[in-house]
Amino acid sequence: MSDPALVAAVLAAGSGSRFGGLKQLAELEGRPLLARVIAALDGFAARQVVVVGAEAERVEPLVAELGWTAVPAPDWERGQGASLRAGLAAAPEASRALVALADLPWLRREAVERVLATAAAEPPEVEVVRPFEGEVPGHPLLLRGPALELARSAPDEGLRAFLRDHRTAAVECSGLGVARDVDLPSDLGKDAPAAGRGEYDRSHG
Repeated sequence: MSDPALVAAVLAAGSGSRFGGLKQLAELEGRPLLARVIAALDGFAARQVVVVGAEAERVEPLVAELGWTAVPAPDWERGQGASLRAGLAAAPEASRALVALADLPWLRREAVERVLATAAAEPPEVEVVRPFEGEVPGHPLLLRGPALELARSAPDEGLRAFLRDHRTAAVECSGLGVARDVDLPSDLGKDAPAAGRGEYDRSHG
């Protein structure tokens, strides 16, 4: 059952410059990376948004097909913080937020469940819940309380420095894909189609 006070936001606005194209639409085992991330998060939150930016018209059809809402970040080029602001602005009523990145195709639903269960068990003073692969921090982040309100006006560079100032609960999620991201086609174990041409890239045939 979805949580009416929770928003799930996937940040998918980047141009994939290092990857060579829109990695959101590149495929792993026949499914776009973004679709795999959405599948891991789907159904937990009442409000489910994907923040789009670069070539948004190519990403939005997939978002709509999967039943999520595309939210534009007009200033996405300023940094990840701009995408985060756009995603959270789409759910001003939310008191908790799950934030994930679009390039984590190995993310498992079990990781999301662990983050949410830890948040429910921790006192309100714990404002951030974050999964870890060993000592490596990952996503999705859960933000609440003052941390969430500050994230609504996150700096362009994102939350890295911001997170150091807030009480955080770490959740062990080794093997659940929380920190295994995709930067290059070789990260997918093959020469992936850099532009993500395939079933979901309808605007380009």
